[in-house]
Amino acid sequence: MASEKLYMENIDACYLRDFTAEVTAVDDNSVTLNRTLFYPLGGGQNWDTGSITWDGGNLEVSEVRGRGDIQHFVGEDHGLTIGEKVEGSIDWARRHAHMRMHTAQHLVSGLVYEMYDGARTVGNQIHTNRSRIDFNPIRFTEEIIEELFHKANEIIESNLEVTDSIMTRDEINAIMPPDRTNMDLLPISVKKLRVVKIGDNLDLCPCAGTHVRA
Repeated sequence: MASEKLYMENIDACYLRDFTAEVTAVDDNSVTLNRTLFYPLGGGQNWDTGSITWDGGNLEVSEVRGRGDIQHFVGEDHGLTIGEKVEGSIDWARRHAHMRMHTAQHLVSGLVYEMYDGARTVGNQIHTNRSRIDFNPIRFTEEIIEELFHKANEIIESNLEVTDSIMTRDEINAIMPPDRTNMDLLPISVKKLRVVKIGDNLDLCPCAGTHVRA
């Protein structure tokens, strides 16, 4: 059974910092839990770090990977066994930085599409102190960057609510063009997705990442 991703329950769950879980699998340098708040590498967003504590000790989580079963890398000779009850705690400063960066990426991607002839996001990398967004087709000038900078900050200052929900493919496509949300790149077999919305559909995009409330 796949690890339950607690951070995906809703936007508020992204703000949780501690949780309890049970070890479901172990290997030389990692453990898998039945439920977790740790975000794994994926969707352009870097992994969470933090710690796992149990009766036998405390371990630092240095890396998190996986789609179904989420592996928490804790180093060799960790001493954890299947069935062990543990408490997890994420590095909040790192998580919150990723949340802010990821929501900002959604905002900027939506603005670039709307303001510059449908230029779409073709890649991104979310880190704590820097991020990168790849667009095509567009060639940025200083004038464009300044215009985009001011528009993004204007929207940020308006403190729009950020929400998430589960929507069908058809519902998403009825609100946003498929090339804006990259729905046209997803397998047709994918029928329902978690979407993140900024304001009154200022931006709406399928996403499994962590985000701020506003």
